[in-house]
Amino acid sequence: MRSRLALILAFALVPACRPPASDDYVARVGLEVREEPRAPIDTPDTQGAGWAPGRNAGRIIYGKPGERPLFALECTASKSGPAIVFTRHAVADPEAQAVLALIGNGHVERLWIDAVRVDGTWLWRGSVPADSAQLEGLTGSGRIEATVPGAGSLILNPSGLPGRLISDCRARAGRRGDRA
Repeated sequence: MRSRLALILAFALVPACRPPASDDYVARVGLEVREEPRAPIDTPDTQGAGWAPGRNAGRIIYGKPGERPLFALECTASKSGPAIVFTRHAVADPEAQAVLALIGNGHVERLWIDAVRVDGTWLWRGSVPADSAQLEGLTGSGRIEATVPGAGSLILNPSGLPGRLISDCRARAGRRGDRA
C-alpha cells in the first residue's frame, strides 16, 4: 500500500518540475529579435499592363510595355508531363516559401511558391501540372488578383492569352498520353 502511495505521489509531482508558460520565455531562450520588419512591396500599378508572348514559345509575360515583367506563365516539360510554371517577378528572401493566392473568374486557389535564384535575384516561382484544376481561374476572361505575402497584390488584367497557353499545354499532356 505504501509503495502505491509513493508511486502516485511521484507521478503527481512530475508536472511540477516543468515551469509554466511565461511572458519572459523568449528572453530565456534568446530568440533573435529584429530591429525592424522587412518592408513589404507596394502593390504595383497595373493600369496599362497586359499579357504578351515571351521570348520562348510556350511562355507569356505580364507587365507594362517597355518595363520589366511582373508575372509570367510558361508551359514546361516534366517527368510527370507538361506543367505550368508561374513566376511572380518580385524580390523574395533567399530560400523563402510562401503561398500565391489567385482570385478571379469565380475561383480562389492557393499555389505553393518558393524563392528561386534567377540571374542573381531571388524571385517567387512555383509550378503545377498543366491539367490541374488549380489553373481554372487563369483560363477565364475576367481580371485576376495574384497575391504573395510581402510582394503586394498584383491585378492581372483580362486577356485570353493565359487560357490559350494553359489549353495548349494541356493538349500536350493529351498527346503525350496518346503515345504511351
